[in-house]
Amino acid sequence: MRSTPPSATRHWDGSPIAQRVRRSLQVTPGGVSRLLRCGQSDRCRECGNRIEWYHRGTQRAVRLHPRELPAARVPAACRWHVSSGVAYPAGDGSSWCRLPHAVVCPARKAPAAPTELAGLRRALAVNTRRLIDAGTFTPPPAVPDGPTPQEGASALCRPARPIVQLLYVRYLAARPVDEIQCVARTRRRHRCTSTLLSPGAPAGVWRLVPATETSGQLALPTAVMAVYDLSNVPYSEQLRWRALRCLQHAAIPTAADLAVADWEPFDPLRHHEHIHNRLPAPTRRPDPAARTHQAVRP
Repeated sequence: MRSTPPSATRHWDGSPIAQRVRRSLQVTPGGVSRLLRCGQSDRCRECGNRIEWYHRGTQRAVRLHPRELPAARVPAACRWHVSSGVAYPAGDGSSWCRLPHAVVCPARKAPAAPTELAGLRRALAVNTRRLIDAGTFTPPPAVPDGPTPQEGASALCRPARPIVQLLYVRYLAARPVDEIQCVARTRRRHRCTSTLLSPGAPAGVWRLVPATETSGQLALPTAVMAVYDLSNVPYSEQLRWRALRCLQHAAIPTAADLAVADWEPFDPLRHHEHIHNRLPAPTRRPDPAARTHQAVRP
């Protein structure tokens, strides 16, 4: 007499076993947005390494290193944890934590405190060099700390990260004004290559204003800064700039977003290196008469 082995789908008493179906986090095919609320993968524009965007309450999203690290290796001031898709700048009491990418980004100056992360920083620097050698990543042009009088005129005429004022708020852009790219998704499932500044739309005006964050705050002593002011353009245009949409995708409200709007609230104390005290020089157009004269000259 042999005992019948119990079935894998039932308990010893014959009752069925409820099996939980594992489901991965996916984007609804018919949804408008293409962005996940938590853990959206991206690459750092400064070093090319992978990062993850996480929301942190009502503030701007933060860039975290895509892997967890032992909490003993990370200083207490640099520990982050993620709960329900929201990042918090503190440890949760466990032996693992998350780390902001800015702390180990090889394109930035190495901080003096977190010496325990020197190995990870070197590994990311090696990966950046590999991406550059393979031609898959092009680092942004470096801004010199102290330009010479000859080079300073050209360096300050086109800020790499300009200050833009729209909807009564000042933001720090991630790239020059004429290179701010649309975040909408095209039909080929790629990011739109059009820029926000187009000939058929009203443009802003460069102004010299006191170096403050918003109106009503005290200005820095004897400091002015160049701001690309969009306050005089229509309200709909300011909303288009805030959403980072080109003219074509602004007319399509159902178009999906393929990237996070990288506006950063401007702080004159934290972003003092991006303050320029002169207006960008306008692009000089060639004189038609001079060009004709040069053409007929033997």
